[in-house]
Amino acid sequence: MVSDSGVETPEAAPNGPLPVSPSPSLLFAFRVWLSLGLQSFGGGTATLALIRRAAVETHGWLTADEFTREWALVQIAPGINLLALTILIGRRTGGAKGILVALIGLLLPSVTITILLTAGYAHIEKLAAVQAALRGIIPATVGLGLLTVFQMVFPPLVASRKEGVGSLALSLFLLAGSGLAVVAGHWQVILVLLLAGALSGFAGWRRHKTILPALEPPTP
Repeated sequence: MVSDSGVETPEAAPNGPLPVSPSPSLLFAFRVWLSLGLQSFGGGTATLALIRRAAVETHGWLTADEFTREWALVQIAPGINLLALTILIGRRTGGAKGILVALIGLLLPSVTITILLTAGYAHIEKLAAVQAALRGIIPATVGLGLLTVFQMVFPPLVASRKEGVGSLALSLFLLAGSGLAVVAGHWQVILVLLLAGALSGFAGWRRHKTILPALEPPTP
């Protein structure tokens, strides 16, 4: 099937997302990011859900596992995570020009609309209808965030289950423990991420050391 980008794209699987597709044209990528920028109401969680749907499910630029890894990577970078994620996806789809196109497309509508809303909100913020609308937006945004979290955490847990019970237990421990460390222990986020990465890396190294001797042929 030939897409609007002018490249051949694979057909979607009947029960899953598109496989990874060829790089889109810069014009097509700009249209996608501009559309995301126009729809990205509701804060970071809503925007993350939109980006994931476009990059993984609609256009097949990344697999679900790749998207989750990219999102994990930007957590250890300073600054706004969504912009870092946009840069990574833009680079994968179009190199340096892809980064520029992605950032402009995503930010242009939101920056323009935010300026206009900020100017107008001061005149309507006390209206009862506005306050009621905001109370409805908050739970909807939380719901989108929970859905995105589930979509992102499911592939790593499936991969861990295939590696064995120990790997799955470690993933579940990191999933729950990292949240408790930040909420209850007031640990710094960067410290939690580094410790989680170190623990997972050590476990992978131990597993590798255990599996390799079993795969080596016996010495005659």
